[in-house]
Amino acid sequence: MDSRDPAERKAVLNRLRRAQGQLAAVISMVEDERDCREIVTQLSAVSKAIDRAAFKVVAINLRACVMGENPGGPDQDELEKLFMSLV
Repeated sequence: MDSRDPAERKAVLNRLRRAQGQLAAVISMVEDERDCREIVTQLSAVSKAIDRAAFKVVAINLRACVMGENPGGPDQDELEKLFMSLV
């Protein structure tokens, strides 16, 4: 991720750390043999947190691509493929 804005990088890292914490909680739930509905609900939350981080990374790089701020980074076609891999 080529973000020249430290706030953007921090936002992505925060989302990923939140997902990491949620995943650790899910692992504990499975180990404790908790109800499957609770586990699936938490897995959904982890998935959404990771998806949000991925969309943010693509959006940051798409903006940089359009503005010409990311030489050597993914071009518009590559970013489109990355975006489509998320949906």
